[in-house]
Amino acid sequence: MVQPYRHEPFTDFTVEENAKELEAALHQVEQELGQDYPLIIGGERIYTDDKITSINPNNKNEVVGTVSKANKELAEKAMKTADETFEWWRKSTPEMRADILFRAAAIVRRRKHEFNAWAIKESGKAWKEADGDVAEGIDFLEYYGRQMLEIAEGKEINSRPIENNRFSYIPLGVGLVISPWNLLFAIMCGTAVSPMVTGNTVLLKPASNSPVIAYKFMEVMEEAGMPSGVINYIPGSGSEVGDYLVEHPRTRFVSFTGSREVGVNIFEKAAKVQEGQKWLKRVVAEMGGKDTIVVDNEADLELASQAIVQSAFDFSGQKCSSGSRAVIHQDVYDDVLDRVVEITKGLDIGDTSKKNYYMGAVIDQSAYDKIMSYMDVGKEEGRLMIGGDGDDTNGYYINPTVFADLDPNSRMQQEEIFGPIVGITKAKDFNEAIDIANNTDYGLTGAVISNNRNHLEIAREDFHVGNLYFNRGCTSAIVGYHPFGGFDMSGTDSKAGGPDYLYNFLQGKTVSEML
Repeated sequence: MVQPYRHEPFTDFTVEENAKELEAALHQVEQELGQDYPLIIGGERIYTDDKITSINPNNKNEVVGTVSKANKELAEKAMKTADETFEWWRKSTPEMRADILFRAAAIVRRRKHEFNAWAIKESGKAWKEADGDVAEGIDFLEYYGRQMLEIAEGKEINSRPIENNRFSYIPLGVGLVISPWNLLFAIMCGTAVSPMVTGNTVLLKPASNSPVIAYKFMEVMEEAGMPSGVINYIPGSGSEVGDYLVEHPRTRFVSFTGSREVGVNIFEKAAKVQEGQKWLKRVVAEMGGKDTIVVDNEADLELASQAIVQSAFDFSGQKCSSGSRAVIHQDVYDDVLDRVVEITKGLDIGDTSKKNYYMGAVIDQSAYDKIMSYMDVGKEEGRLMIGGDGDDTNGYYINPTVFADLDPNSRMQQEEIFGPIVGITKAKDFNEAIDIANNTDYGLTGAVISNNRNHLEIAREDFHVGNLYFNRGCTSAIVGYHPFGGFDMSGTDSKAGGPDYLYNFLQGKTVSEML
């Protein structure tokens, strides 16, 4: 009997015992830094001369590990392996596949602090952010396993007296999973196991910034009993391996999480039917956001200020759900702005592998340079309230930054920056605030802070985002509680961690037998 799903509890690091356990795990992981990791194709470990080097963003002189890099020939080998494996894996029982996920969840749960430590080292996450990332990965394993057991029962349909009709779901085939670096464990894990548990085989291409933790995930899946060839680990270049497999005639679906630019390119390439291809490829894409917190004049202003700061600066604003915009009613604008600045002054930043700082570094030099370039834009378009500076001497550190008095159509309020910057805009009334919140190309998350029930109901209908939150921040969706995915240029609105997500990797089949 499978127990009802409950999300994985978060660790309280104010408890000394918990903090010491994570410190011990960080020390353990530090002994393992700098190792060389192979590709995994059909269970075979393959080392290549060409490597991806994973660097600790908090200390750019520290190598987390080197990972072998796939090329087109190895991508083709992985495709053939996955294609052959699919022929028998598609007939495996849903119960067996779900059990692998449940065992994997138990393994990660036992090693939670170790995985937290790897997440901290490889992405610069703060402790609570790493813990939330790993907990979400456990949740995906537990939730999708249970969802598969429900789907396995099929759906009831009608039969006439002369026939017996049955409706069930079958897997699609080989899929390419391209996972991001920001939720380096959770999204990588969730996007890999969701097609796997539904009977598909997977080519996993993790982000080049975070391939080591993905290798550790592969080891867990093998330990949990996943057969060789079901998920194949092939880090590599997007322009070489990624494009090749997106366009491959045997690729049945692509699951992508990342930037709008790359996502649109994948969507376009996957849409073209290649020679020898006999299906239309499915694309599941989550492509970011420009997420807004609306503050009404009838609101808890302390709650609003805390929500703005948390949503903007958790993990240095490097979440697709990060609250990079705040639209505040003119009546309370100055009060909220002053409090946001005051809270921001209290945030500390530093090497999170050494101490439990609120913020660590941003992911790499490219991200640092891009975010810093927006500081000049912000100074031209608005009023710098705090921050605006950074230091990349040892790591890629950028101080939390607040710009005020921004035009709703300014670059700062339209373009996804993906860093610790929040732009603040004034609205003359609630209706204008909602109009401003809707004026971007994105539609991922949003929040409304208000004690006016009528205004909340207006927002429920008119605030056009996939995940809308009332009287809380706009980040931290929990699997099974807040199905996650957005509208418009935020992607295909495939609700990860939701009751219908697995259907992205299945197709319905009706069998009718005459009696």
